[in-house]
Amino acid sequence: MTKLIRITTVPISLKLLLSGQMKFMKEKGLDVVMVSSDGREVAQVLKNEGVRHEVIPFTRKITPIHDLKCLWQLYQLFKVEKPDIVHTHTPKAGILGMIAAKLAGVKVRIHTLAGIPFMSAEGGKKGLLEKVEKYTYQYATEVWPNSNGLKKFILNENLCDEDKIHIIGKGSSNGVDLTKFSRNSLKENHLVAATMRILPGENEFVILSVGRLVKDKGIEELVAAFTNSKIVNQSKLVLLGSYEQELDPLSPETIQTITDHPRIVQIDWSDHVAHYMALADVLVHPSHREGFPNVLLEAGAMQLPVICSGIIGNTDLITQQKTGLIFPVKDAAVLKEALEFAFVKREKMTQLGIALYEEVKANYNRPNVHQEIFDRYQQLLGAVSPSE
Repeated sequence: MTKLIRITTVPISLKLLLSGQMKFMKEKGLDVVMVSSDGREVAQVLKNEGVRHEVIPFTRKITPIHDLKCLWQLYQLFKVEKPDIVHTHTPKAGILGMIAAKLAGVKVRIHTLAGIPFMSAEGGKKGLLEKVEKYTYQYATEVWPNSNGLKKFILNENLCDEDKIHIIGKGSSNGVDLTKFSRNSLKENHLVAATMRILPGENEFVILSVGRLVKDKGIEELVAAFTNSKIVNQSKLVLLGSYEQELDPLSPETIQTITDHPRIVQIDWSDHVAHYMALADVLVHPSHREGFPNVLLEAGAMQLPVICSGIIGNTDLITQQKTGLIFPVKDAAVLKEALEFAFVKREKMTQLGIALYEEVKANYNRPNVHQEIFDRYQQLLGAVSPSE
């Protein structure tokens, strides 16, 4: 039986970014093992996916001594498990997983990238993160950027040879579950709970942002654009995501505004994102860097109009004035204008949301993406000679 090991740095990535993939591969006859650091999401992932999970205590920060210990633990795990395929996601899991798999003699080593951290880094950290990317790709036998924009960036920056690069379908790491993200599948109790947390006023325009509350997700520009807009007193900004002040902190001023402003609602997290999308008039995704953002696929599945920054990943899915509105990254003034346009031009925004839905339905249905990943696994295994 083919053994597959899937690795992410933290378990929430297994839960959210790769939902259903391990279960699908198991049902296809693969022996699947998940690997990540420990965390409260592990129990839910085990229940959802139905495959074994092993803990390697990765950190998301740069911790060289600890990282070497994790590398050794991965190597030992691979020597015991003898996987046919090691497939990594996220930067820390990628560099350590690819090196350990190479040292352990694993023949098929795949790294999926859903964004490149050094794209938005500065100073010495930028150079270090660039080297990490290059080493990850060097030790992989195949590199899967989850968008064509990322592929072009990799080639332009000479990070990887083109013959190593493969894109699954039209892009995306996992597609979108069109049965879960559907207005026909909403549960009344979750919808009521979301309504009680937002407390939208009559005819209030609800602007939703989904994701971590950190600087490189564009939260500071979004808050500034909203509070300075002409529609602030007729709208509500809902920030669905948790702060991560230890990694990429927001300014104290932005946090104070989020805390104090009567028309901003911050919600740490919910597993019922579709219900918040159902209550929103527009989704705003102002991120500074992306691979291929799941949240835009989810919004598309819900026919929720989108405003996003003009970066790689976002523009792989969204076309200006056809499937959404695009503003220059970090430009709060243009974002403010886009919010005001969306408020006034409701019918136009509805048309954009419907067009995005058709695009998502045609190209990003999750079972089809899972099948393409499985087919690629089979192709790679077939190409590996027993004597290699």
